[in-house]
Amino acid sequence: MAEPVIETQRLILRRIGEGDAELQDRLLNTPTVMAHLGGVKTLDEIRTKHEKSQALFEHYGFGFMMLIEKASGEMVGHCGMKRVDNPLAPNPGDHEIGWLVREDRWRQGYAEEAMRAVIDWAFGAIRAPHLVALTSNANRGSWRLMEKLGMERRTDLDFTDPGFSAQDNPTIQYSLTKAQWEKSS
Repeated sequence: MAEPVIETQRLILRRIGEGDAELQDRLLNTPTVMAHLGGVKTLDEIRTKHEKSQALFEHYGFGFMMLIEKASGEMVGHCGMKRVDNPLAPNPGDHEIGWLVREDRWRQGYAEEAMRAVIDWAFGAIRAPHLVALTSNANRGSWRLMEKLGMERRTDLDFTDPGFSAQDNPTIQYSLTKAQWEKSS
């Protein structure tokens, strides 16, 4: 198994390892889970994202990780931090957090538990100056979690991405500073 990075009460967040692209394709790459993320990806697209995340870890010490449920040992999601890399975004290079959780594990608090740990890690070990999270206004569950995490809506960072459907445009952003995080947690 790949190297663990963060541990929570119910989860192990570990670096991406061998065979994870195929596992993610099977467990997380469903029409429902990927509905607001540009749709189902090809296995090659998942592999490319995994390679990019592994390179981020090597270069910066952070990236996206697999969420492993302690009780079952199963992969239940994917989360972490990267740099904003959408060329249409007005804030390239910002520290961007994100997540997705297997549909059969929705509404069990895994995304919130994982992201609270990722935010602590980002502001602690990584020393990120601030964080952003991107979603669409249609992805109500995503932006509601951002608000629950103490993030603030940033309309000045909205942008339109023609790679997404009209329903998922514009891309909206929320942000969080270390001071806001300390006050809300």
